[in-house]
Amino acid sequence: MLGAIAGDIIGSPYEFDRNNIKTERFPLFGNDSRFTDDTVMTAAVAEGIMNGWGDEGKIEAEIISAMRKYGGMYPCAGYGGRFAVWLRSRDPRPYNSFGNGSAMRVSPVAWAWDDISSVERYAALSARVTHNHSEGIKGAQAVAGAIFLARGGAGKDEIKGYVESRYLYDLGRTLDDIRPGYHHDESCQKTVPEAITAFLESAGFEDAVRKAVSLGGDSDTLAAITGSIAEGFYGIPGDIKIRVFARLDDDILSVISRWNEWLGGKRHVFILPDNYNEF
Repeated sequence: MLGAIAGDIIGSPYEFDRNNIKTERFPLFGNDSRFTDDTVMTAAVAEGIMNGWGDEGKIEAEIISAMRKYGGMYPCAGYGGRFAVWLRSRDPRPYNSFGNGSAMRVSPVAWAWDDISSVERYAALSARVTHNHSEGIKGAQAVAGAIFLARGGAGKDEIKGYVESRYLYDLGRTLDDIRPGYHHDESCQKTVPEAITAFLESAGFEDAVRKAVSLGGDSDTLAAITGSIAEGFYGIPGDIKIRVFARLDDDILSVISRWNEWLGGKRHVFILPDNYNEF
């Protein structure tokens, strides 16, 4: 999940149309680089998986609990309006959202399970606690599926083909096609394909995140999604990890540490779908 967090921090100064940039040449980290709700909710999903492991219903309940816990700890992280209401509600229920929040927080799911059917099922679960619109669920599943394939050694053509065939996103446009008219949009429909395209055109982790930010739009979330896939494919350079850790507080760092230890303790038997390379 560190790829998502790195992307969030790197993209944070350039969020919203008034701050957008349309170039890959920008300071990777600066005084305004900070973690936002994307990081907070990614950490919450990771904690929910760990606390509920072994029982689907418990995982769902623990994800809700962790999201509300960390939402209370970081009330000014930049949540959307309806999500902020959900965090404060006495009886939190999904609100039919297709916002890109379901896709930016899903990355822990793609590392917790070792077969793609489970990854996609639990991606839907992590989305539906708030984003139960079909497009909100689809966005989370597509990103989780791409991360899973990337970490399993699939090539970019295979990842692209799988996402296009299964989720019907248009990944045929280039970044140069997208960039000129692209602007801030918080929907999965207008964020997930663009973020995946940034990964597909990249030559490394840093390059992927720079390309995502250069589109403009919801820059921190675009970069978080792109970074989460790029982590699975390339890994994260050590110097970027150091600079990310320096911008996190002890509570988020604690979740990352526990997550890494928990993942390391699982016996991974990685299973790619038999026909993933037929798409």
